[in-house]
Amino acid sequence: MRLLVIRTSAMGDVALTTPVLAGMRKQYPDIELVLLTRPAFKPFFSSIEGLQLFLPDLEYRHKGLLGLIRLYKEISKQTKIDSVIDLHDVLRSKILRLLFRLSGVHVSVIDKGRSEKKSVVMGKNNTPLKHSVERYCDAFVKAGFPVTPAKGPWIIPSSEAVIKAGIMTDSPQGELNIGVAPYAKHKLKMWPKESMIRLLGLISEKHKCRFWLFGGNEDSEKLATFQSRISGSFNLVGKLNLDEELALMSKLDLMIAMDSSNMHMAALVGTKVISIWGGTDPLTGFGAWMQPDEYSIRISVNELTCRPCTTFGKGDCRRGDLACMNWLTPEMVFNKMNNLKIW
Repeated sequence: MRLLVIRTSAMGDVALTTPVLAGMRKQYPDIELVLLTRPAFKPFFSSIEGLQLFLPDLEYRHKGLLGLIRLYKEISKQTKIDSVIDLHDVLRSKILRLLFRLSGVHVSVIDKGRSEKKSVVMGKNNTPLKHSVERYCDAFVKAGFPVTPAKGPWIIPSSEAVIKAGIMTDSPQGELNIGVAPYAKHKLKMWPKESMIRLLGLISEKHKCRFWLFGGNEDSEKLATFQSRISGSFNLVGKLNLDEELALMSKLDLMIAMDSSNMHMAALVGTKVISIWGGTDPLTGFGAWMQPDEYSIRISVNELTCRPCTTFGKGDCRRGDLACMNWLTPEMVFNKMNNLKIW
């Protein structure tokens, strides 16, 4: 039997499929598993033995309705699909799964819990919701395959990348390698720059360390400013490919990140992650996988009842002062980290 699994974005959400896909390969070795995702995300899955990848060109060849029809035909021509599991549930995946359903293929779809998440954002529920990884598992249950997420680390970089990362992070005994990912896609998920710079200064006063700055190409200039103000820091934008970034993350003693793909990637390679939260909250199921809840640092929803005000970070602060981030001082975060004894 051959299953087609669909998840093409966003980066962190794609990375979070790895515990489930690895679990499927171990628990159902006779089931052929094909993942439809973007070529850029290929390094996430290189260590999952037996997982087949179908890497579409969603920007050109497979863009739009005609492109999706072309994609459906190419998949069907290349291999016989017995069941489709849609872990994305967006317009593109809805069209694609409809084409398979019309040809008689069984389809299972993730329940994203949109109404539950809305209830949290509206302040009607403060109970932690299912994690995205658990929702992925539920979709496999619908397809007839109860699955338990594999044990980590869930993303294993190539040996070549690990060797390179080991050389980069090799340091005198007692010196810490700390990753820093200060940016996110939306402003409601970003701590003020001066707060992060102050936090890293506090850490430097107490520990010998090097800071490795992670971000996308769009963050290059901003991270260059960070680097100029933080002693012993290195701006990695444009220096490494994804496989090498993952390898470097795996060598870190600690990652400090916003609610972002870097948070998820660091957790999935097995690194301790301190995450800083503002308008969003781990309550909605997007926290760093298998990290202790106390590693997610945020103002309590009881202290600041307007948060979380968003599921994904979109929009503007309704108060106008971004209290969820500005109330979270560098000293508070530093003291919390000390109390957690993560050093």
